[in-house]
Parts: sequence; structure tokens; C-alpha cells
Amino acid sequence: MHFYIVPGACFDKNRWVIKILFLGDVVGEPGRMAACRTAELYLKRGDADFIVVNGENAAAGRGITPKLAIDLMRSGVAVITTGDHIWDQKEIYSYISTEPRLLRPINYPPGTPGGGSIVLDTAHGPIAVMNVQCRTFMKNSLENPFLAASAEIERLRKETPVIVVDVHGETTSEKIAMGRHLDGKVSLVVGTHTHVQTADERIFPGGTGFLCDAGMCGPEDSILGRDCGAVVGQFLTSMPAKFPVARGPVMACGVLVEVDPESGKAKAIRRVVERYAAT
Repeated sequence: MHFYIVPGACFDKNRWVIKILFLGDVVGEPGRMAACRTAELYLKRGDADFIVVNGENAAAGRGITPKLAIDLMRSGVAVITTGDHIWDQKEIYSYISTEPRLLRPINYPPGTPGGGSIVLDTAHGPIAVMNVQCRTFMKNSLENPFLAASAEIERLRKETPVIVVDVHGETTSEKIAMGRHLDGKVSLVVGTHTHVQTADERIFPGGTGFLCDAGMCGPEDSILGRDCGAVVGQFLTSMPAKFPVARGPVMACGVLVEVDPESGKAKAIRRVVERYAAT
């Protein structure tokens, strides 16, 4: 397994770090299976101490329900992030106000149900997670994500230096810009939404781990988790079409980062891809 190690670092193998696993967008039942199995596996093996999953497409590929959020957390997921599909399942409106571990983007206007960040006390010390949504080419034009993120990170850093940020966005440029903007202030900035894992994992000069997109948890033989024939057909005809979740072998994609609990800086980072037989 290849790790990106911060240049110039000299490590004591016995030095304690927090191992944080972030898994990309969960797509339907196949994605839920892959995410849950990966969470259980990494916790059992000791490969991860803390797990975050983006679950905004967990319900048949559109939104998330209370039951599905509970199932993910029962598998060992500590925090569930989301994005522009958070409101697609109506029963989530009341549930998100009662479950602080299910996040919606921080840059929604005041008064929106739920919260965009959380600090959890763990056996490894307090760990914060924040969810923010980009604006370029996104259907919901929310408040300025850079200003919202800056204000919230300043508040979170008073409680812990270990901070994970899910930046949910369409363009690589905006997600990279967010990573650079938060460099030295958070432990990890990881992008979601496009469902395709990028190969640009690195640690920025200020000590922030970064990956432009974590990828997805879902069917591997698919187009972003959806049935290939249906998606290709829509491109051919330009007619409205339903895109069912694909079947077949599944994968869980994400990123694993090792964080110094005292400084909050990333010490190593690698992409994760776990594959499973068809459900």
C-alpha cells in the first residue's frame, strides 16, 4: 500500500497517530453494503480509528433516510456527510434536527434544519467534521463556502486541531481552492459529489491532507453508480429517463489519513479502494 508521506518528515513507528478513513458518496443498496463492510473491516483490523462517510445518495441513489443513516452508523461510521441531495427524502427533515452526526452543508442559510459540523469526543481525543458545499455548477446556490468555512473552522479549532472537511462540489478548481484556503487549519480536505476518485492525494505545505474527490461506494460496472444502458440512452436521445442503480460487483472508494493528534497535521495519506462481489 502506497502512502504519501509529508516531505522531510522523520517518523518514529511507535508514535501514535489518529487513522481517519473517509469514504465517498454511497450509491444505493450496493453502496451501503460496500461502505458498511469496509467500515467494519477497517475498524476490526485497526486500520482506522474514526470513519466518515458521505451518504447523500444512500437511498436508491437519491438522498438518505433515517433508517439508512442508522444502519451506516451501526456499522461503525462516526459521522455522515451529505450535499445537494440531502433533502430528497422528506422524512430526513425532522430526523436531521435530532441526529447531530448527520450533517448537511454548513453554508445553508440560518434556520435550515440540522447542522454543518460536529465535534465528537473519542478515545483518541476530540475530532471535528465539517461539511461545506461549493457553488460552481451546483443546483443550489448557497452562501459563500469559503467565508462560511473560514468562520466555522475558527470556531472548531478552539475545541480541537483534528478537523476533517468534506467539500461537496462539481469542479476540481473550486475543491482545490478550498483545500489551499484551509491549508494549515484542518487535517483533511476531501472532495465529494462527482463519484470518480481522483489521483491527486497529497499533503499541502501547511500540513493539510487533500484529495480532490474520494470517489464513490457503489457498483463498479456503472456510470457514477447508475445503470450504463440507461445513462447512455439518455445521452443518445436527449429524452428524460430514469437512472436505476446498477448491479454487479461493488467498490468502496475513499481516503485514509494519519493525523498527529497534537498538531492536527496530516502525516500520511493514501487512496482506498476495496472491492466486493455482487450483492
